[in-house]
Amino acid sequence: MRRYRWLAAIPTLGMLGGVPFANRVHPYVLGLPFLLAWIVVWVVITSLVMALIYLLDSRRDAELAGAVATLSDDSRSP
Repeated sequence: MRRYRWLAAIPTLGMLGGVPFANRVHPYVLGLPFLLAWIVVWVVITSLVMALIYLLDSRRDAELAGAVATLSDDSRSP
């Protein structure tokens, strides 16, 4: 199991778990109500987390492909 995929739970918890608390605050952030700004920030954070997971997946896949290639090269030599 790739443990770093659990990072995807962070934006979910931040967006869904934080909304009841963010809904109680009434100032404006950059002209947006705080709740809308909260959701927009978490959408951006979600994109960053997904990009990180993608990079970690790509690196792991490349390492596995290199290991498989090395094993197949070793099995061919007499």
